[in-house]
Amino acid sequence: MKVFVVGANGQIGTHLINLLKESNDHTVRAMVRKKEQAESLEKEGIETALADLEGNVDEIAEAAKGCDAIVFTAGSGGHTGADKTLLIDLDGAAKTIEAAEKAGIKRFVMVSALQAHNRENWNEKIRPYYAAKHYADKILEQSDLTYTIIRPGGLLNEPGTDKVSAAENLTRASIPREDVAKTITAALNEENTFKRSFDLISGEHSISNALKSI
Repeated sequence: MKVFVVGANGQIGTHLINLLKESNDHTVRAMVRKKEQAESLEKEGIETALADLEGNVDEIAEAAKGCDAIVFTAGSGGHTGADKTLLIDLDGAAKTIEAAEKAGIKRFVMVSALQAHNRENWNEKIRPYYAAKHYADKILEQSDLTYTIIRPGGLLNEPGTDKVSAAENLTRASIPREDVAKTITAALNEENTFKRSFDLISGEHSISNALKSI
């Protein structure tokens, strides 16, 4: 499966493109905004395409053409205002969903946020971020795409443990970004995750078993 990664320069995205590059089951194309980013990744043997989430849908669709799946793991980051959150985490995701439909790509994995589906459990300090994730997820759920929505807990830069908990509702906890990337990779072909959304935190189960028992 050829996987188009949106947010390839982010922290989860960096783990993901390297996992996909080494995978026997998948190949990767990384979407980047800048020529310098593309040149850096291509030196590492990673195929790239230039496109911008603040650009138009056709540009994203063209960049993704020929791929079999899209992973959206982009984000405006914690240092931007609510305006960028709206443009990247919500509208950027919506554009990417439209681009997938336009390019005929059915498989779509969205990286959301723990309990984004449950307004009562949103983090008060970053409500605009949660609102963006909530509605981006809803747009994906209402599409005809074969989606998986992964809602990870607090993200850590620690090495992955390969042990997670995955369920429709989990209490607030954390998870290494590396384990999120590994879960995305495992979910791509795991039919039990098709048309499903779930919270993801560190736990006691192997990633494979956790996804099979959601």
